[in-house]
Amino acid sequence: MPVSHRSGARACANRSPAMALPVLLALTVAGCVAPAVQAPPTTTSRPETAAPPPPVQPALGADWRDWPLTPGTWRYAPASPGLTVATFGDAQGLPRLRLSCDRSARQVAITLPGATGVASLEVRTTSTSRAIAATALSRADEWPPVSLEARLASTDPLLDAMAFSRGRFTIAQAGRPPLVVPAYAEIGRVIEDCRS
Repeated sequence: MPVSHRSGARACANRSPAMALPVLLALTVAGCVAPAVQAPPTTTSRPETAAPPPPVQPALGADWRDWPLTPGTWRYAPASPGLTVATFGDAQGLPRLRLSCDRSARQVAITLPGATGVASLEVRTTSTSRAIAATALSRADEWPPVSLEARLASTDPLLDAMAFSRGRFTIAQAGRPPLVVPAYAEIGRVIEDCRS
């Protein structure tokens, strides 16, 4: 005989509390168990990427007098009897430009490290601009071992223009960023050494 809805409800109500106790106990214990530790997500190895390219030199404006100075400073020193040198280099001592006086020849050499080939250097000052011929040199016993060098007579007016240029002058070679060099007293000292 089918049980009516009312009789089913009565049957649930008539269950003893002792039957509900195991169910409550199981729920309580389940709530006290620590959650399962999840394994860290596995990482898939990515292929090695190439180093970022070197920074691109920003475009320079039309007026070279507004270009930022090349980082570095001048140092003057007698290199040997009859030879004095002014070197423009960065904070780590890496030379970028050298002016040297050979007193016996009465010549000032303008030397750029690392350049090769026969080329011309474009020198710009506030009073003049001129291209000068330069030649590649390879000398294992001198600085720099490979360089591009131009030689000027100590009386050349371009040297005075470099020494007295307002704040800066530039030396450029095709294919290389120009050097924008401060016109410090060390330049004049080398020139005077060659004239005295």
